[in-house]
Amino acid sequence: MENQKAMPFSMPMFRSWVPKRIQPWIYIAQVICIQFSCGVYLGAMEAVRGTTALQLEDLLMLLYAGLAGMAVWFPMLFRTKFRFTNQQLLITSAVVIAVCNFITMRTTNMAVLLPVCFLAGVAKIQGTFECMSNIQLWMTPERDFGIFFPILHIILLTAITGSAWLAAVVAFHLSWQMMHVLTIGTMSFVVIVQLLLCQPWCPMPQRMPLKGIDISTGLLISLLMLMISYILVYGDRLMWFFSPTLRWVLAGSLILLAFIMYRLKTVEQPYISLDIFKYKNVLAILFVTAVAELLLGAEHTLEEIYWTEVRGLEEHTKGALCLWSFPGVYVGVLITLYWLGHARWKVWKLFAIGFGCILVYSMWMYFYLDVNVPIEQYRLGLAFRGCAYAILAVSLMWSLHESVHDLQHFFMALFIFNVIHMYLAGASGYGLYTTLFKHFMADNMARYGDYLTLTSIQPSAVSIQLSALSESVMGVTLKQIFGQIIWVSGFMTFAFLLLDIPRVRTGIEKVPYWPVYGIKMLARMR
Repeated sequence: MENQKAMPFSMPMFRSWVPKRIQPWIYIAQVICIQFSCGVYLGAMEAVRGTTALQLEDLLMLLYAGLAGMAVWFPMLFRTKFRFTNQQLLITSAVVIAVCNFITMRTTNMAVLLPVCFLAGVAKIQGTFECMSNIQLWMTPERDFGIFFPILHIILLTAITGSAWLAAVVAFHLSWQMMHVLTIGTMSFVVIVQLLLCQPWCPMPQRMPLKGIDISTGLLISLLMLMISYILVYGDRLMWFFSPTLRWVLAGSLILLAFIMYRLKTVEQPYISLDIFKYKNVLAILFVTAVAELLLGAEHTLEEIYWTEVRGLEEHTKGALCLWSFPGVYVGVLITLYWLGHARWKVWKLFAIGFGCILVYSMWMYFYLDVNVPIEQYRLGLAFRGCAYAILAVSLMWSLHESVHDLQHFFMALFIFNVIHMYLAGASGYGLYTTLFKHFMADNMARYGDYLTLTSIQPSAVSIQLSALSESVMGVTLKQIFGQIIWVSGFMTFAFLLLDIPRVRTGIEKVPYWPVYGIKMLARMR
């Protein structure tokens, strides 16, 4: 370890005439370009729907296809890094992203767009990993993941909100296709940098072959993820399992899941090792991740309903408003950087702070959901939402790394973590919140509609009265759902605060007696 700490940071992939001081910053510029890319841009969805025949569910399906591609490629990242050169990986990623963006703005065929967005997600995560792995020692010479993960999430979370805002602005002033043109331009920048400033370099003198990788199981897992997202995204539109199509998709996904589990247990080198679940705290981390993502799913569903249907905001206005989550994101990253990288405190209270921020955000939205409230009043609530997302994303990934020490198993665990973190919980949240909204909306319309009779309203003002009633009932319905989020986030906050109290934690975990612990320590010393 001492020799590793004494080794100076270097980037041998750069040509000798490139100044060493700017080399890491060149890679940061490249990873920002790659992170701002996407197959379908969240901020331009309304513009795409207005000019094509694609529905909201179709666009969300394409979005989750890209996230599925990012998640499923995690077990392959180190194998490709040790097989190909840095130049090959980044140029290939940039070219694939550019071609995918060209295709997505030229066709509306879902059979073409689904694999294209999936490949764009694969290229995006490969390019991001290749850039960040080469500057990791520049960020933290000791490879301290309590420092690396917060810095990494500054880039990731900035790109998530920033790309949506940029796409909305470009679509408003120009057209939604111009965002794809811009992405093609940034990918051209990555290719030019690699060709002019870099040279082929691989960290392994003897290239690691790609033989023995269970690619077929990886493809089956990808298909299963797309089938699950189809059920969750189109469920509310097709009346869930009253639809024969969804019943057939569910039956096929269960059969496919059984076959995948059989493959993972029988193949000598499976794509995902089931031994991951034997590591301590992995299942608990995945459960907390699922709960956090379900709660934060209100951002994509409930906020969208409120901004669009109730307040009637344009996409660029919604994007500009959501930029106020940036201060919260950066505060959350600074908290985790100090907590995990400097103070090295226990993570229980950090989880409590993250869920506490969700509690404050949901309470803020609950009390300020009113058409008469200026939209500027929501800024602080959005900042708390960004803070919650940053704290929980960083602390959960750090906890997973602390639990899974084997490098190969860690990237397999990252696959499962990101399936829940980026993909499954988000799609489940969309299906859950749309169903709850539809149920509460119908119930409230039936209740409040009783007050409207032909004797209480004028026939000439029926449409105005019904429009006002609909907006009012939408606000009440959103408050009901945010109320449920308040209860769950409050429970999680107080649960983690109680877990940090020694007496309560002792009652939950089996802690050995001190003499037994001392005997074990002496045995280790001998």
